[in-house]
Amino acid sequence: MSLEQLIENCKSNDTKAQSELYKLFSGKLFSVCLKYSRNYAEAEDNLQDVFLTIFKKIEQYKNKGSFEGWLKRITINTVLQQYRKEKVFDIVNENTIDGAEVEVDEDAISIDYLLQIIQELPDRYRLVFNLYVLDGYSHKDIANMLDINIGTSKSNLARARQILKRTIEDYKTTQSLQSL
Repeated sequence: MSLEQLIENCKSNDTKAQSELYKLFSGKLFSVCLKYSRNYAEAEDNLQDVFLTIFKKIEQYKNKGSFEGWLKRITINTVLQQYRKEKVFDIVNENTIDGAEVEVDEDAISIDYLLQIIQELPDRYRLVFNLYVLDGYSHKDIANMLDINIGTSKSNLARARQILKRTIEDYKTTQSLQSL
């Protein structure tokens, strides 16, 4: 069955088609959920919420643009909605921003460790970091998505980078001391 037919069947509330769509995209969408969630269990819960939203809003998809892109936007917005309700963002003065860049030596740390420390960031920092660095959204887009001001987005990104930089430096120091 083609993707277009699968989508049409889902629009008709065909449970078999919905199950097939879930099987087809749950892996990719779970990785997006995991990126924005505090832990694995929360990502699983978020994935269920995402698919409920997808099936509720699938009528709105008009076969224009990438269906996978549409699914990813639904996923990110559904997960972020939870954080907007929790008010996890601090309002900050834009003048407090320090543009610390994080340099990552791929030989020094594994990608798994890097993903782990990103996931351990406080919510407000992790969300902005992921949206800006990993998904390429602008600070203006992030501010709109999270209902914060642009300065808060920039500040949260800078603080996320500072935390990651410090954590990576501590890790590298520990690793070099262990190898002595």
